[in-house]
Amino acid sequence: MGFGENLQMLRKKNQLSQEGLAEMLGVSRQAVSKWELGEGYPEVEKLLILSKKLDVSLDSLLGEESTPIVSESDEPSNTISIVSPNEGVIISVSRVTRSQPIKGGKNSPKYALYASDGNETSFSQRAFLAWYRDLDDVTREITEIQRALDDGAATYTLQYSVKCKKNLFRTIEE
Repeated sequence: MGFGENLQMLRKKNQLSQEGLAEMLGVSRQAVSKWELGEGYPEVEKLLILSKKLDVSLDSLLGEESTPIVSESDEPSNTISIVSPNEGVIISVSRVTRSQPIKGGKNSPKYALYASDGNETSFSQRAFLAWYRDLDDVTREITEIQRALDDGAATYTLQYSVKCKKNLFRTIEE
């Protein structure tokens, strides 16, 4: 299920009309309709507000798929510790997940990377790792994590993420 379908389902679950959700976010009803039809995405700050107001994680709202980190034998690995210096996070993970493209301003990140312990039944087990400028950077990062795992590394420090300034309404590259 993609972002548009998730948004529509969550809006209905929370007994909100398109107008009500639009008013909550300070956008037009037509904008909400376009998002639900898959004709666009809200800005990053709107996604953060949606996540908070609808009480759902960004990764589940965006509807991305989780990618297991596997060893050369194609069996799921145990874990690798990932260090995210820009976000101040160190976490042991068995899965990494990239978000769908995030629409935002010119200086806004376009992708996010998440980690989980592999428990697909609980979104609370996922953690935000970092922001990325583009698809190439987040894909390169996932490839490097896989390479570190194949080489038997116990830890990996993120290399391609971008440092961002955050406040309630904006996330932009520093």
